[in-house]
This record gives sequence, structure tokens and C-alpha cells, in this order.
Amino acid sequence: MSYRTVVMYMEIGCFVVCVCGWILVCSTMPTEIWTWSEVDSIVLTTSNYFSNLWKDCISDSTGVSDCKGIPSMLALNWDIHMCRALIIISIILSFFGSVLVLVGMKCTKIGGSELANARVTFAGGMNYLIGGMCSMVAFSYYGNKIRAEFQDPNFKAQKFEIGVGVFIGWGGSTLLVVGGLIYSIFAGKEGCHSSPKRFPAYQHPDAYTVVPTKKSIASSSSRSEISESRKSRSSSGSRVSSISGITTSTKTSATSEYV
Repeated sequence: MSYRTVVMYMEIGCFVVCVCGWILVCSTMPTEIWTWSEVDSIVLTTSNYFSNLWKDCISDSTGVSDCKGIPSMLALNWDIHMCRALIIISIILSFFGSVLVLVGMKCTKIGGSELANARVTFAGGMNYLIGGMCSMVAFSYYGNKIRAEFQDPNFKAQKFEIGVGVFIGWGGSTLLVVGGLIYSIFAGKEGCHSSPKRFPAYQHPDAYTVVPTKKSIASSSSRSEISESRKSRSSSGSRVSSISGITTSTKTSATSEYV
């Protein structure tokens, strides 16, 4: 089995894991039992209190339940707003991560080259990873807050316990983090190591090379003109000396003949 086939099956498995984690995180939004508490008032009547980020509910032993939405959004504590924002960001990032992974997977053949597909898959994996971390922070903070209030002896209000919604959120966040991490490792390794092959290595310029400027060009041209003039003068002088030598030789020969 080739390496490409192994990576393709790995991508399919991670996609299933991440989609399952995304669905679990989304299912915690309508889940009402993030916190719950049981109060025994009378022998035959038991009241159950449970709530989530959006509403508070109560039910009795007869099965009748009543829920009330949180009346004021601005009156809430900052930690509830933080958990809401982090979970919504996680859901949005995971959705776009699914779209990017579907485009970049090797089995879909929607994208372009192998390098482009690897980079798109890496972007989708990073969306999964960041989304899973956001939801993990939200559920962990909310669960730790419930635990701290339950174990605090000075907390006089009604104490709650961690509900099923927080545990579902922990499971979904873990799946998102694991799937996004595997996507980021394999796709990032393929995409980052293939990029230098497309471009040649940078060659450093020679330390002694100088870019010619206008002044240097003018000085070099003037120097060349001066050297040419000197050459012409020397050539003309040599010609004159040669001519004078010829005339003197002819004069001597004529005098010798006359004698």
C-alpha cells in the first residue's frame, strides 16, 4: 500500500471523527442539563433543578417540567458570555473546517494539484483544532466553576452538579482536537516540504560586484576617451619619427652617392 493511499484513508477517518465531534458540540446547545440539582421537599414530591447557558428549568416527580429563559442578557456574568461566545466560535470554525477538508481531501479530487490540496487540508485541520480548543476551554471552565461552587463550604446558595451536557461537550471537543491535530501534522508536513521544490534556491550576490551608476559610467567613458586620445597621439608620434628616419636615411644615401 502506497503512502498516498494511507494518507487518503487517514483523511477519511479523521473527517468522520471531526464531523462526529462537531455534531456532539452542536447537540450541547439545546441540551438543558448542563447543571442539575435534586431537592427533597416532601416524601412524595421531589424537585429537580437543571439549567444550561440559555435557560433554567425545574421538574417534579410527576414528570411536569417548566423552563424559563434568562430574562436579561446584560445582567449575566461575564463567564456565561465567554462560554457562549467560545462555543459558537467553535461551531462556526468546525463548519468551515469541514468545507475546506472536503475540498482538499485526496479522495474527492475537487481541488487542484497535490500541493494545493495539502494546503487546503491543512487550513481545514487548523480550523478543527482551534474550534476544538475553544469549546474545550468553554466546557472545562464551566465544569470547573460548578465543581468549585459545590466544594466551597462558604457557598450558601443552592449547589449544582455537572450535567450530561458538559460531558458531551468534553467528548466532542476531544474528537475535534484529535482530528484537527492529525490533519495539521500530515497535511502541513506535505504542504510545507513541497513548497521549496517549486522555487530555486536564492543565490547570494558577490561581495565585490558593484552596480554601475551614472557617475561611474561617465568617468569610465571619459577615461576611455583619454586613453584613446593618448593612443592616437602616440601613433601619430611614431609615424612622424618613422617619416623623419626615412628622410634622414635618404639624405645620407644621396650624399654618399654624390661623393
